[in-house]
Amino acid sequence: MRKTELLIPAGSLEVLKTAVIYGADAVYIGGEAFGLRAKAKNFTNDDIREGIAFAHKHGVKVYITANILAHNDDLSGVEEYFNELKEIKPDAVIISDPGVFAIAKRVIPDMELHISTQANNTNYGTYLFWHQLGAKRVVSARELSLAEIKEIRGKIPEDLEIESFIHGAMCMSYSGRCLLSNYMTGRDANQGACTHPCRWKYSLVEEKRPGEYMPVYENERGTYIFNSKDLCMIEYIPEMMDAGIDSFKIEGRMKTALYVATVARTYRKAIDDYNKDPELYKANMDWYRSEIGKCTYREFTTGFYFGKPDETTQIYDNNTYVKNYTYLGTVEAVDERGFARIEQKNKFTVGETIEVMKPDGRNLEVTVKGIWNEEGKAQESAPHSRQILFVELDEQLEPYDILRRSEME
Repeated sequence: MRKTELLIPAGSLEVLKTAVIYGADAVYIGGEAFGLRAKAKNFTNDDIREGIAFAHKHGVKVYITANILAHNDDLSGVEEYFNELKEIKPDAVIISDPGVFAIAKRVIPDMELHISTQANNTNYGTYLFWHQLGAKRVVSARELSLAEIKEIRGKIPEDLEIESFIHGAMCMSYSGRCLLSNYMTGRDANQGACTHPCRWKYSLVEEKRPGEYMPVYENERGTYIFNSKDLCMIEYIPEMMDAGIDSFKIEGRMKTALYVATVARTYRKAIDDYNKDPELYKANMDWYRSEIGKCTYREFTTGFYFGKPDETTQIYDNNTYVKNYTYLGTVEAVDERGFARIEQKNKFTVGETIEVMKPDGRNLEVTVKGIWNEEGKAQESAPHSRQILFVELDEQLEPYDILRRSEME
């Protein structure tokens, strides 16, 4: 059996550390340029160095995205950036553009190069093409079925790795290559500035075909005709492994530490349970399903993996997330009093019952006994986002424990 990597996204140094602690085998991040998430916090070069040092200390790899579709004006900057990465030494660079790939081969010839899903990798000939050029890994296009991926695995060299998405938001465009945002707002998705018009509300009228009704479902507020459900394959780990996939990729470099911790911890346990005993994996399925729903999501689908999606994979009446839990903060340190230091993310109050999420899989129900600000002044509540607080709970906490509150009735 091929060893399966769990690959987790991180949009900031805080989230990278969370991903590492909660079970990632590898983390992918974006620098300050040439990635496809320009609106993420992203990493300075100093952040990248600190992140790589932290990850490597825990035996976790770090991949850098440089997967824009480059224009002429980008190429000199790409070369300069790769010269910087040569010194920083991430474990791999993720690329989609052949021109950028050529620069990488020349400037960082000893670094692993991974081919992004943006390159439209839909057949074994494409995989062989990139392998002949020196790529170590190819990310499969979202529109492939597991049967197609398994066929690709059988027709490519053993040392060429396949990476495929296992969880997260689905892009409605061909392998993520979309002009809607550029055309409608002037912000180019292929340069990292997508405004996600696929999530907007639309109504469809075709004035030259009276009486011919389009299969568009809507309510009085319009319809979200491009709004896909989120991918979730937690119930199909055996099928993903059987297809010969080397790396299970989570989507979400714009997501919170709570989201990253939740999906990383859940998939880590599911993969480990299955590798230990397939019956154990089956027995714990209710836990996986319950936990994966404790972060924001848009309802779930299996995407293209078992055939072409139908209308049940779309959400036509809204573009909102399901939000069962609210992120309150991550424990940064515990002082000599046993109080947890956090940067507060959402409001909570003294006397409230909240939940502590631990990296080892435990969830502890606790009571907030006290809240103090940095000056040592007691507060009855924590109403201001990003305030540094010291929190006393009726359980001893540790760094990287996550505080969250259930919103379910």
